[in-house]
Amino acid sequence: MFNIDEELKKLPDEPGVYMMKDKDGEIIYVGKAVSLKNRVRQYFQSSRNNPPKVNALIKHIYEFEYIIVDNEVEALILESNLIKKHRPKYNILLRDDKQYPYIKVTTNEKYPRVIKTRRVIKDGAKYFGPYPSVYAVNDTIDIIRNLYPIRTCNRDITKDMGKRRPCLNYYIGRCLGPCQGNVDEKKYMDMIDEIIMFLNGREDGLIKKIEEKMNKASKELDFENAARYRDQINSLKIILEKQKMVGSRIIDQDIIGMARGVEQVCIQVFFIRGGKIIGREHFIISDTFKEEKKDILSSFVKQFYLGTAYVPKEIFIEEEIDDMETISQWLSNKRGSKVTIRIPKRGEKSQLMGMVKKNAMDMMEQYGDRLLREKRKDEEALEQIKEALELEELPLRIEAYDISNISGVASVGSMVVFERGKPKKSDYRRFKIKSTTTPDDYRSMEEIVERRFRRGLEEKAMMEEKKISVQGFSIFPDLIMVDGGKGQVNAALKVLEKLDLSIPVCGLVKDDFHKTRGIIYDGREIRLDGNSTGFRLIYSIQEEAHRFAISYHRSLRGKKLFRSELDDVKGIGDKRKRELLKHFCTIDNIKNADIEELAKVKSMNRRVAEELYHHFRRDRSG
Repeated sequence: MFNIDEELKKLPDEPGVYMMKDKDGEIIYVGKAVSLKNRVRQYFQSSRNNPPKVNALIKHIYEFEYIIVDNEVEALILESNLIKKHRPKYNILLRDDKQYPYIKVTTNEKYPRVIKTRRVIKDGAKYFGPYPSVYAVNDTIDIIRNLYPIRTCNRDITKDMGKRRPCLNYYIGRCLGPCQGNVDEKKYMDMIDEIIMFLNGREDGLIKKIEEKMNKASKELDFENAARYRDQINSLKIILEKQKMVGSRIIDQDIIGMARGVEQVCIQVFFIRGGKIIGREHFIISDTFKEEKKDILSSFVKQFYLGTAYVPKEIFIEEEIDDMETISQWLSNKRGSKVTIRIPKRGEKSQLMGMVKKNAMDMMEQYGDRLLREKRKDEEALEQIKEALELEELPLRIEAYDISNISGVASVGSMVVFERGKPKKSDYRRFKIKSTTTPDDYRSMEEIVERRFRRGLEEKAMMEEKKISVQGFSIFPDLIMVDGGKGQVNAALKVLEKLDLSIPVCGLVKDDFHKTRGIIYDGREIRLDGNSTGFRLIYSIQEEAHRFAISYHRSLRGKKLFRSELDDVKGIGDKRKRELLKHFCTIDNIKNADIEELAKVKSMNRRVAEELYHHFRRDRSG
C-alpha cells in the first residue's frame, strides 16, 4: 500500500520529473522540478490558494513516482516525452501528432534528387521546411521539376549506369538521364546549386543568375535555351509575387499567437522562412481549468517543438514564460545553433504578432464554438446511454467488440474504444480467433473478451509490482458493447464472472435491414429514439467496431491467411476455395465428401470435383 506521507519524506532535493497517479495506477499528471522534494510536497500542503486544476488533481492522487535527472534541460525533455506518451488528464495537451513535410535534396547521392519526406535524419542530405501542408511541398517540387530536368527515380546510379533503359521522363525531356552515363556531372550539380538557392529563399539572386544565362544564350544565337531560361524567370517571378515579405532579415522565424474561447484556446503559428511567410497552422487546445496564458504557451512550445524536426532561429511569443532560458537551451541543442525566444514589443514583429493573434481569434470563432457544441453533444449522448441503462456513472470509456468471419473460417475479432464520445484509435485492438475453426460467434466472443481482460489483469499486477507503467489493456471500460444479442452478451458476462470483474455489458442488435435496432441489456431490449444523440453515438460505435473487424479480416486475406491444403489442388482458386469452405465448414468435411457432394457446390464442376476427390485419396495412399 502506497503511503503518501512516508513517500514524501523520501523525496530527493534534486532535479527530476514526477508522475501523479490515480487509484487505477493511471498517470494523470506529469511535471518537472528543480527540486523534487520541494515541488511535490507543495501539492499536499494547504489548498486554499491553489488554482482550480490543482485542487481537482489532488483529489485523485493515490500515489506518485519520480525520475531523477542531471539538469533542468533533461527534466524538460523527459517531461515533454512522458506527456506525449501518456497524455495525462490534467496536463495541457497539444492534440496534434503531425509530422510536417520537408523537401529533401539528396546531396548525399551522386546526381541528387529532390523529394518529399517527413523524416529528418543526419545522412548528409539537405532538408528544407517544415512546410505547413503537403500541398505546399508538392507545388514547390512541381515547380522545381518544371524548371530543372533532374532525375526522380530511386536507382543507384553508381551501379545501374548504362545497364538499364531510361524511363519515360528522359524521352520527354523531363530528365537528362544520368542513368545513361552521358550527363556532365558539373552541369548537373550547377542545377542542384540553383535549386538549393531557390529553396533557401534567394529567388532574386537566382533570377539574376538565370538572366545572365539567358543573355549569353541569346548572344550565341541559342534561342531554344534562351527561351527556356526566359520561362524559368517568369515562373520564379510568379512565385515571388505569391509570397509575402515580412521583414528585411532573411532568417527563419516562427510567430506564435493565441486567442481564448469559452473552454478552448486557439494557438496560431506563422512559419517565416527566409523572411517570407510560407504558411500557417492552428491548434485548438482544451482550457477547462482556465490556465494562465504563460502556462498554455509554455506547454505548447515544449510539445510542438518536441514533435517537429526543424527549429527556426527565432521564436516569437506573446509574453514571457517560465523556464524560457531552459527551453531556449533545449531548442538550441536540438537545432545545433543558437535559438532565441523573443517577446515583440514594437515595430514590424509586434505588428506581425497582432496579425497572428487576429488570425487565431478568427479560427477560434470558426472552430471553437463548433468544438464546444460537439463536446456538449457527446456529453448529452453519454448521459442518454447512462439513463437508458440505469448506470451509476457516466460511461466515459466504452469498449465495443465484433466478430468477422466467412462461415467461421479465419474468424477475427475487433475491439474499438470510445472515450468521452470520441474514438481513441490508439487503444483499438485486433484478435485472431484461435479457439474455433467453425462458425461459433459465442465461443469467439468469449475468447477475445477473456484474452483482453486477462491481459489487463496481468498488466495491473505488473504495475503494482512497479515492473511496467500504465498500458492500454490495464485501463478497464465503464461499459462493454458487443455486436449481437443475448448470446453474445452472456458470452461476455460469463468471462467477466470467471475473472471476478463487474463491468456492465450490453448487446447491439440490428433489424432485418442490418440497421441498429436497439440495445440488449439486463435481459431486455431497450429502444432509443433514432434521432437522439445517444442512438447516433451507439450506431457509430457499432459501425466502427464492424468496420475495424472487416478491415482486419480483409488484410489477413490479402496475406494468404486462407492458405490450406486446397491451394495445392489443380483447378481450385480463391473463389472455389471460399465456396467449398462455406459449404462444408472444415477441411476434414471436404476430404470425406464424395464426388457427387463436391460437384454440388456452387462454382464447382465434375472435372474439378474428381480432381479434388482423387487428390486427397492420393495423399492418403502416399
